[in-house]
Amino acid sequence: MFLNFFLASIPGDLMETASTVGKTFGFSTWAFVAQVLSFSIVCAALYKFAYGPILKVLEERRQKIELTYREAAAIKVQVADAEQRANDIVVQATSGAHKLVEEAKIAAQQFQEKQMQQAKDDASELVAKAREAIKREHDQMLIELKSEVARLVVDTTSKVLGKVLTADDQQRLIQEASRELAA
Repeated sequence: MFLNFFLASIPGDLMETASTVGKTFGFSTWAFVAQVLSFSIVCAALYKFAYGPILKVLEERRQKIELTYREAAAIKVQVADAEQRANDIVVQATSGAHKLVEEAKIAAQQFQEKQMQQAKDDASELVAKAREAIKREHDQMLIELKSEVARLVVDTTSKVLGKVLTADDQQRLIQEASRELAA
């Protein structure tokens, strides 16, 4: 029917030429319709069993790729955030390190000043003790000197006078010599 309608719409001259060519090459309408029908069945089967699943697999791949791109974008954002946090931590650590260094310098300076003051105090104490020891030795030497001078005075006096002095005479002369040396 369709073929008849199709053939009816073709001009007569062209129809004759087509009929002649068809007879020359062995054209059969029923064979042509059967081939078109079998080609349509093969196309429908391919569409249902091959093209449809292939399209489905391709769509799944497209969705996976799209999901991967979204995940990669999210990971880029996370990496940028992690880098920013790392930079913040480095800045804080550097600041803390500078602060610790400054505190250590101050503590070292305070320790040095304390040690210098302690050394000065120790030196002053040693000087005071040395002066005290020198004064004691000086006083001891003066006492020894006085007693030696007194003894020499007694010896000299006894030799000059040519007589042996009694213990009372010696004691009296020692006391007089000591008074005179003290004055």
